[in-house]
Amino acid sequence: MQRATLIQHIRQRRSFLCVGLDTELRKLPAHLPQTPESALQFNKAIIDATREYCMAYKPNLAFYEAMGAEGWRVFAETVSYIGTEHFIIADAKRGDIGNTSTLYAEAFFKQLPCDAVTVAPYMGRDSVAPFLAFENKWAIVLGLTSNAGSADFQQQQLDQQGPLWETVLQTVQQWGTPENLMFVVGATHPDAFRRVRALAPEHFLLVPGVGAQGGDLDGVCRAGMNADVGLLINASRSIQYASSGEDFAEKAAEEAHKLQAQMAVYL
Repeated sequence: MQRATLIQHIRQRRSFLCVGLDTELRKLPAHLPQTPESALQFNKAIIDATREYCMAYKPNLAFYEAMGAEGWRVFAETVSYIGTEHFIIADAKRGDIGNTSTLYAEAFFKQLPCDAVTVAPYMGRDSVAPFLAFENKWAIVLGLTSNAGSADFQQQQLDQQGPLWETVLQTVQQWGTPENLMFVVGATHPDAFRRVRALAPEHFLLVPGVGAQGGDLDGVCRAGMNADVGLLINASRSIQYASSGEDFAEKAAEEAHKLQAQMAVYL
């Protein structure tokens, strides 16, 4: 998906919500059997319930890989079901030597209809560059993540250079452009967004941590939006598992609509 199309969808839907599809068999509503086929039907119901309120979906590969071979089928059929009118992020956190990353990129961009892949930059430029070589596809590079462990490396201070995550943002920008490169910045670090925007004023940011992790949507929007909106706010568990009953899709729609209505104010 081109950047211009992404921005157009945000404006048209009055939303920059990304719905995470972190589908665990043991968390399926009680009336559904804990099988891969039920996971697929659950995903389809969540997608149908939230389409009008979001502009992106982000299935996390770990939840599908844990189901074995059938999980890959569920993932493939899920992204196919989403269709072309929503931005599809494969949350795979890949990143390996160049020839391996090339094959990862081909898997998600050629074999599957994904628009973006999350990428870990620890191995450097040659591990990220293959994801940037596909037209109208995106690499979403981990910058400052929402988990507590981000303090172990990302927030470590380098001599006279600020924290490591700042060096990551500055360096990785040289590898791509705002047309094919985004960064992950967690909503659990609201005070960092002004600095992020000083370092990366034009790039889109994928922002996890709103919802179940307690991130502040208002603070993120005030400090993180740019002229093109520049944010994809992800919510997963708070939408997917808003109810464990037979009304799960209805409750998911309510949660997604609630976030979309807040976002419309900023748009």
